[in-house]
Amino acid sequence: MERPDPPLATAAGPPPTAAPPVSPRPRRLRSRRAAGLAGALVALGVVLLVSLMVGSRGIAPGTVLDVVLHPGLRDGPPDTATTTDAVVVLDQRLPRTLLGLAAGLALGAAGALMQALTRNPLADPGVLGITWGASAAIVAGIVVFGVASTAGYVWFSLAGSAVVAVVVYLLGQSGRSGATPARLALAGTAIGASLQGIVYAVVLVDSRTFDQFRVWRVGSLTGRDPGGLLEVLPFLVVGALLALGVCRALNALALGEETGRALGVRVSRVRAATGIAIVLLCGGATAACGPVAFVGLAVPHLARAITGPDQRWVVPYSMVLGAVLVVAADVLGRVVAAPAELEVGIVTAFVGAPVFLAIARRRRVVAL
Repeated sequence: MERPDPPLATAAGPPPTAAPPVSPRPRRLRSRRAAGLAGALVALGVVLLVSLMVGSRGIAPGTVLDVVLHPGLRDGPPDTATTTDAVVVLDQRLPRTLLGLAAGLALGAAGALMQALTRNPLADPGVLGITWGASAAIVAGIVVFGVASTAGYVWFSLAGSAVVAVVVYLLGQSGRSGATPARLALAGTAIGASLQGIVYAVVLVDSRTFDQFRVWRVGSLTGRDPGGLLEVLPFLVVGALLALGVCRALNALALGEETGRALGVRVSRVRAATGIAIVLLCGGATAACGPVAFVGLAVPHLARAITGPDQRWVVPYSMVLGAVLVVAADVLGRVVAAPAELEVGIVTAFVGAPVFLAIARRRRVVAL
């Protein structure tokens, strides 16, 4: 038999070839990530419901849902069980639960952005000194201007966070090696320690400032102004939208600045947008509920363990998991010390400190 002649190339180009088969692995990976995010959202819904149920007065889940769906029950006949449950849920537990949801979302996203921008797995609002920048600015607002509400705290918190973020970055960038993770961590630790000393020196001298500052500094969801969340919500929304918007560019920058520029990323603009998002998220959350430690450190590591390094998934996961952690820590604080309560900042410190040590130890071993 004669072999057929091979197809001839035409002016349009070489002969057509069959398209390579598409690997199903990326599709399976996206499906797994989406399923995991859906599971995290379900867990968040469960934690929110439990937060409305658990406290010094236990309330059944059916009653909680009925009260949330029919808030008019709060105005029913006094001294009835239903009216009391409605008052407890709507006036006490719902505001603190929503505050925990917003603060956890903001701190989780801020931690993920900081670790991606600095390429430092130990980056955290506390480690880089941003929390103490907000604290120092709020103390200055209390002493100089007599600020005593969240509406006033938020502006000082944002200003202090922004100033410290810029100073830490400039200090970390000095030298030939540039803004390395180690330099940024050292600069943040030094600035934070200095501001901590200044803050304690001021509050120990001024008893009025001490009384106001110690209530805010503990990191709590209870006893806060119910309108405080509304004051900081615009900042948190803008910060969250910016965080989601820079994810793709952060993926490119993870390959290096030169590679990022070759891929069309405007490095300075992405850094500025990421920094603004971090300041809005950290400053808003810190102004509303005080410093809540280790959420921004631990949550992104858990998110990356599930999703991998893709920031398009790490940031949304960090938002949801951060909210789960903060609200769950608040519920745990009500249970372990009943009838008293442990503040949410204390509970997250117990959870986050071992995570910090484990990460530091692993990084040291890898470096060796």
